[in-house]
Amino acid sequence: MQITKDITADLFAMQDKSYADFHSKLIPNIDKSLIIGVRTPDLRKYVVKLYNTEASEQFLSVLPHKYYEENNLHAFLLERITDPDRLFRELDRFLPYIDNWATCDMMRPKAFKKHKEMLLEKIREWLKSNHTYTVRYAIEMLMLHFLDEDFSEEYPLIVCNIKSNEYYVNMMRAWYFAEALAKRYDAVIPYFQDKKLDSWTHGKVIQKSVESFKIPKEQKEYLKSLR
Repeated sequence: MQITKDITADLFAMQDKSYADFHSKLIPNIDKSLIIGVRTPDLRKYVVKLYNTEASEQFLSVLPHKYYEENNLHAFLLERITDPDRLFRELDRFLPYIDNWATCDMMRPKAFKKHKEMLLEKIREWLKSNHTYTVRYAIEMLMLHFLDEDFSEEYPLIVCNIKSNEYYVNMMRAWYFAEALAKRYDAVIPYFQDKKLDSWTHGKVIQKSVESFKIPKEQKEYLKSLR
């Protein structure tokens, strides 16, 4: 399709090869030849021009993409969708094609804030997936949107009960609990006192928390004693 070829050509016109070399080290599971080297601010500026055009609609209709930046472009275009039905439909199409932590973690649609009930329903659905980055994304959205006023003690239990051998799932589980300790300390500290998490995640959360600026010194000292 010519329009998608033109978009790929635009991405290569923004290429920074030194940035591609640097970024490839951060996502080692992606073939270096598939990383063009477009800096995120440049990609976001491009999205502003591209969104809601015939070209963007055609681009979104084509999956899978070849290049890492094409996936990131797709993610940033989805972020701008305001209609929740369309947004979740497009996410269900796209999530199975995400193949790295960076693309997964950067996709944060603003519409989620206005549609928490729908989001929570989709999170529960995504958590049942066998796809690493769909599960990671679900945990991340639970962390970003349901640790504040919409918190329930059910949610950390859900994350605790996820059993996975996937590094990028378990790293997100650790990130979730580190954030939960910062925001909901009293609710989640029993998970560490009673060692409810697997040993790897337990240790990683305490490591993250001890290094965090969000957790008071006295809580850090207590967490160290629970290693």
